[in-house]
Amino acid sequence: MQPTNIGRHEVGRLEMITGPMFSGKSEELIRRLKRARIARQRVACFKPDIDLRYHRTAIASHSSQTHDADTIPPSSDRLREELFTNNKIHEVDVIGLDEVQFFDHHLIPFALELVHLGKRVILAGLDTTFANEPFGPVPNLMALADEVTKLSAVCMTCGAPAIHTQRLGQSQELVVVGAAGLYEARCRAHFQPYIDEHQSEQLELPTVSR
Repeated sequence: MQPTNIGRHEVGRLEMITGPMFSGKSEELIRRLKRARIARQRVACFKPDIDLRYHRTAIASHSSQTHDADTIPPSSDRLREELFTNNKIHEVDVIGLDEVQFFDHHLIPFALELVHLGKRVILAGLDTTFANEPFGPVPNLMALADEVTKLSAVCMTCGAPAIHTQRLGQSQELVVVGAAGLYEARCRAHFQPYIDEHQSEQLELPTVSR
């Protein structure tokens, strides 16, 4: 007897792209979204409004790659509103979201809901904070994903593969938006969760708190 597909619906997919800063997470997200468009899939892309370092209306990588995106507050409720208003959810096949570490933990069940609706959901974000602690919903999303791509950067001290994000400054706030000059990628051997006050004064780096 041949298997039947009666009563079945298309199952979606959850993909997680993670790693430290400067590892190419946004670039990989952009690459996958562009390939989806080439395949004539309908794509919706979002980014949090607290990260406007490189572009206000696009995901932008450190290497200047871009992809158009809607900017929203980092809230799963707001993301739901954007997708379900006017039935937009039925007009997209692939949903991309950058900097997911800034979103609340309600993103976890919502992402699975989108997968159940048959959507390909591609998420990118930091897995750990500057203090080497799990960052937001990312670790849970990694555990639930169909595919996890964990990228490494290059240690700015020795050139080895880097899995940590080193904050160059004294601030202990969890969210301090910045890029080169405020953060570096570091390997395990050269990562320091906290830089002491003397080192911080020598750096004399500005901070932008959000």
